[in-house]
Amino acid sequence: MILANYINDLLYRYECVIVPNFGGFVTNKIGAKIDAFTDTFSPPSKQITFNSHLNVNDGLLANYIASSENISFEQATNAIAVSVLKWQNELQNNSLKIGSIGVLSLNKEGQIIFEPNHKVNYLADSFGLAPLTSSSIKRYKEVVKPLVSASETQNKKRVPAFIKYAASAAILLSLTFVGTTMYQQDEQKQLLAKQEIALEKKIQAATFVISNPLPTIQLNVLKEAVILKPFHVVAGAFQFPENAKKKVDQLKKQGYNAHILGVNKWGLTEVAFNSFADRNDAINDLYKIQNTVSKDAWLLLKK
Repeated sequence: MILANYINDLLYRYECVIVPNFGGFVTNKIGAKIDAFTDTFSPPSKQITFNSHLNVNDGLLANYIASSENISFEQATNAIAVSVLKWQNELQNNSLKIGSIGVLSLNKEGQIIFEPNHKVNYLADSFGLAPLTSSSIKRYKEVVKPLVSASETQNKKRVPAFIKYAASAAILLSLTFVGTTMYQQDEQKQLLAKQEIALEKKIQAATFVISNPLPTIQLNVLKEAVILKPFHVVAGAFQFPENAKKKVDQLKKQGYNAHILGVNKWGLTEVAFNSFADRNDAINDLYKIQNTVSKDAWLLLKK
C-alpha cells in the first residue's frame, strides 16, 4: 500500500488531509497569477503546506483507505502507522519524497521542512488549464521616404503616349461597367419592393381575430432558501439502508441531530451525528465524539 497515493487523491476534494501521528497537508486556494518577467499566465490553484502539529486522527484518511482496499477501519489505521514509522526513519537520514505532493526534510533544529510540487494543480475547478506564455509583440516601425527634388523629377523618363491612351481607355471602360451595374441594381430594388408589397397584402388578408381568448394564468413561484451545512461528523457507513435508519433512531435518542447523508460512490449509506456550516465547530464536535462516544467517527466535507 502506497500511502502517498491516497493522500494525493484526497487533496483534490478536501482542504486538509491529516496523517495520524505525523502531520497534516493543508490546501489554500490562490487566484490566477501573471509573471511579468516570463509573460506567463498561471490558472487558479491550491497551495499545499504541511503542519506537523495536525497529527490527531480525524478518520478521513483511514476511512478512505478502508473503503478503497475493502478492509476494516482498524486495519487501515495500522497500515497508516506502519507507513508513518518508515517515513520517520527515512527522514532521519535523507529527504522524503511524498509521491507527487512534494518533498519533506529536516532542518538543523530537527523541524520538518516541506517543499511542494508546483507542477501539480489540486484545484478541481482548474482541471485541464495549463500555464500560458504569451508571445512577444513586434512594434511596427514607419519607414520615412526621402524627398525627391524637382530636378530629379524632370530627369525621369517621360511616359510613352500609347500608355496614356491605354490608361484613358481603361478608365472609360470602367465607368461604363459601373453605370451598367448601378442600373441593374436599381431594377432589382424595384422588383423586391413590388414583391414585399404583394406579400404584405396577403398577410393582411390572412389575419384573423380570436373573439373569445383564453384567460391569462399567472404562476407565482416561491424560492425556498436552503441553508447548506457542508461539514458532517460521520457515525458510519452501512451496506443495508435499514441498518442506517436504526442508527439514526439510536443517535436521536442520545440527543444528536442525526440524519442520513445519502449513498456514497461505494454504495454505502452514510449516517451523521451532526452537520455544521463552520469547519472549526465540526472539528470540535468530532474530537468530543471520538473521546466520549466513538473513536471511529470521522469528518466529511460534502458540498
